[in-house]
Amino acid sequence: MAKPKAKPARAGVPATQAQHIAASRDPVATRMAKLGLRTDDDYALHLPLRYVDLTQVVPIASARHGDEVQIEGVVKRQEISGRGRRVLSVELEDASGRLSLRLFHFYPSQLKQLEVGRRVRAYGAVKSGLFGIEMVHPTVKAAGPAVGLPQRLTPIYPSTAGVSQTALRVAVGEALERVRWPDPLPADQREALGLMPMREAVELLHAPLPREPRAALEERTHPAWRTVIFDELLAQQLSLRESRLRRSALRADPLTIGSRAAALLDRLPFKLTGAQQRVWREIAADLGRAEPMNRLLQGDVGSGKTVIAALAALQAVGSGYQVALMAPTEILAEQHHRKLIQWIDPSMARVAWLAGSMKEPDKRAVRQAVAEGQVDLLIGTHALIQDSVVFPSLGLAIVDEQHRFGVAQRLALRGALQNSDRSAHQLMMSATPIPRTLAMSYYADLDVSVIDELPPGRKPVVTKLINASRRDQVVDAIRAALAEGRQIYWVCPLIEESEALDLQNAIDAHAQLAAELPDWPVGLVHGRLAPAEKAAVMSAFSDGELRVLVATTVIEVGVDVPNASLMIIEHAERFGLAQLHQLRGRVGRGTADSVCVLLFKPPLSDTARERLRIIFESADGFEIARRDLLLRGPGELLGARQSGLPLLRYADLERDAELVETARGWAERMLRDGSPLARPVIDRWLAGRQAFAQA
Repeated sequence: MAKPKAKPARAGVPATQAQHIAASRDPVATRMAKLGLRTDDDYALHLPLRYVDLTQVVPIASARHGDEVQIEGVVKRQEISGRGRRVLSVELEDASGRLSLRLFHFYPSQLKQLEVGRRVRAYGAVKSGLFGIEMVHPTVKAAGPAVGLPQRLTPIYPSTAGVSQTALRVAVGEALERVRWPDPLPADQREALGLMPMREAVELLHAPLPREPRAALEERTHPAWRTVIFDELLAQQLSLRESRLRRSALRADPLTIGSRAAALLDRLPFKLTGAQQRVWREIAADLGRAEPMNRLLQGDVGSGKTVIAALAALQAVGSGYQVALMAPTEILAEQHHRKLIQWIDPSMARVAWLAGSMKEPDKRAVRQAVAEGQVDLLIGTHALIQDSVVFPSLGLAIVDEQHRFGVAQRLALRGALQNSDRSAHQLMMSATPIPRTLAMSYYADLDVSVIDELPPGRKPVVTKLINASRRDQVVDAIRAALAEGRQIYWVCPLIEESEALDLQNAIDAHAQLAAELPDWPVGLVHGRLAPAEKAAVMSAFSDGELRVLVATTVIEVGVDVPNASLMIIEHAERFGLAQLHQLRGRVGRGTADSVCVLLFKPPLSDTARERLRIIFESADGFEIARRDLLLRGPGELLGARQSGLPLLRYADLERDAELVETARGWAERMLRDGSPLARPVIDRWLAGRQAFAQA
């Protein structure tokens, strides 16, 4: 590695204002920042994608088609050909033979570097051309008796426009000389886990000796990679557990179970399932404690999470506190409002609704009622956490489909729930089941409750895969279902025509179905409708006034129409697994046999074919989520892509599940023992990013 040219501020030590100004004016620093490289730790942990072997020179005669090698020779011929797109051709000779170099893009400096008589080294892939073997756009360097060969493999780093590999190698080398990383585990424990000292592992990955197995380095199975991945997972677990410890130090007002929850149970037209009763006991116990609850309630589509939310809300209201129930869309929030006012009468709780579609005087009246304590349970979207809504006694916040909110909104909610000496309880709900390794990795600061049982009488939904060329047969099936008094969803992925994608859109589908089904009213709902229009259409469908509803994925969650027993998803190959599973869950809520038809248009990509196969074979949300994790990675399942930060840079939850368990155990142990080594581990991976990582 190159020797340092300068000694900037150590990682973790704030730079002076002058240094910040200088860095902001440095175009190289700006480009490096796009790669997430700001501190010495960032550079040291910016690990190579692959390596090239420049430690040896191969005789030209030994180079074979397909080899990626380094050769050395003297330039015997240089020629520029072509009128429009000029090509530089060079003939290189060593004692064993000749090889051609071709450059389609070249600079005057390269013409000089490759002048006849110069000795150079060229690295690249060897190909068989019309006139023998050649290299196209090789890496070329001057050679000679004074130019020695490197002793280690040369790293190739992730980069961006304007950042050369040379600049990265120099910057990484300088950073490595400055960082000081204590190892978090004792040597004997580290060795028992097959781990190397952290600094040694990172130095090896940046500059491995030629004897190190290239495949293990590039596939991340080398012991050095195991060490780095464990360290990253340990930082993540330590950060999340620190968050849990900070929360446990906060105080919350205990909420006691009163008569209101029991009154709701008496009013319900159904009995709680065993799983619902277990989950309710867990949540009720948490709410009764003097530290703020931070619990995730997850359950498959239709498992009955809303009634648990209602019970929790009544426990808070019965203790004299207000409750906010927040959903990511107005349609979902409005569905919650409709259902809860059916279950909860005004003597149990005063329920109000706040939506962007309301007129400003109406919104102002609701905000005033909340501020004066005249509202016990307020339901709405993220508007509930804005400054304009003041809760004088907020005791519980319920957040449905939490991962659908933006990171900034989640951070704002966290800030709204906490003050210097008191914090509201928080219950998050998700109908996207989370695989175990994902829950261990990203929800380590939460308590998790799972409703793993569907209500009795729920019939499984039959899933059918049908080629779009058979659309007429599907419309015939719709007519038959309508004749039996049923209602139908028809879901499209786009709102209006796109030249880029040959997809039937919701507007056209609505017009076509209205023409094909003249005897039945057909409605249309999509994200670009005004909120009041969406609410009116959904209300008409829920009340049975509309028999067919053409929609985009705005109906993905929260819509509950028991009479709807047939769903058609057009261009199903364009949807993700979680979306398909959620959409399918909109039917099968009544007593009739229900069917979900996945219309697809061939040819299918490998990924699309696999998604359709998974959704056809399984109705188990946890199994679908596990396989979705393998296909997509954790970011989209968690709704964290929008943070702009990688969730895990190097660890893979499926491949490294055993290390997740190990890191979790060590994080608990280190924080319990007050280890001074915990903070350096967190800082080298998450300095400045902890809030977003925990959002």
